[in-house]
Amino acid sequence: MSKMIIKEITPLTKADCFTLFSRYKTEFDFPLHYHEEYELNYIENAGGAQRIVGDSAEEIDDLELVLFGPNVRHAWLTHRCQGKKIHEITIQFNKDMFSDVFLKRNQLGNIRGLFDKSLSGIVFSRETVSFIAPRIKRLERLSGFDSVLELMSILHDLSLSRNLRLLSSSGVFSDFSDNHRIDQVVQFLNENFGKPIRLGEVARIAGMTETAFSRFFKAKTGITFVDCLNDIRLGHASRMLIDTTNSIAEIAYDCGFNSISNFNRIFKKKKGARPKEFRQNYSNSGTRIFI
Repeated sequence: MSKMIIKEITPLTKADCFTLFSRYKTEFDFPLHYHEEYELNYIENAGGAQRIVGDSAEEIDDLELVLFGPNVRHAWLTHRCQGKKIHEITIQFNKDMFSDVFLKRNQLGNIRGLFDKSLSGIVFSRETVSFIAPRIKRLERLSGFDSVLELMSILHDLSLSRNLRLLSSSGVFSDFSDNHRIDQVVQFLNENFGKPIRLGEVARIAGMTETAFSRFFKAKTGITFVDCLNDIRLGHASRMLIDTTNSIAEIAYDCGFNSISNFNRIFKKKKGARPKEFRQNYSNSGTRIFI
């Protein structure tokens, strides 16, 4: 489980309270990853899929609700899942949506405890999932202040649940950045994603030949260097599609893609929609940013 760990750049910005993605799929294809945001993930019709959170790897049932905190590595793999219409609702919210000062208030004690537990990953019982699921689905149809209040209410009710289980051992998340070479490479990619990046210059950062670096990177992350670079560029492109009115062509070139057709093809393969469709639909029930 030490492989396939990449940092995800989510579309959520500091100006957003939370973001919600609702999608239907037939398989899980995103590698083991982490991000700075909290995430509440609801999944149905995916019995037999494998959930990885930290040092935990389990086969899931047909109903799944998991909460994990910042920088917790996680993934769902298709594994033995035969479902043809997996429904996944992902809610991501910033660490500072609940400030440290706010969480110290007496009335927030249960939510504070929930967030502390989420650093190990939390899976909720089937009874809790059945109770909360309709409200998570209804959250797609809410907007503005009502949506924020409902999310807080959902988190409060989850914090009162006695039927929850921690998934991972304490302290297992500190090693996601232990490999200094990988850290240096990923930092370089995030700082220079809009420029042409050659394998040779990245290999030099790691102090390796190109061939040795390619093998090393694949062994440590589970994906190729090119796939990692594309994932980072697509993360930034997703944010720009939401946050700016720049044209698709401008965003493609600003994010390091040298042709529109290539950008469209890779974006659709990874995100399930073309950039134009992603931009048009992000505020609808499929993908929504709540400010």
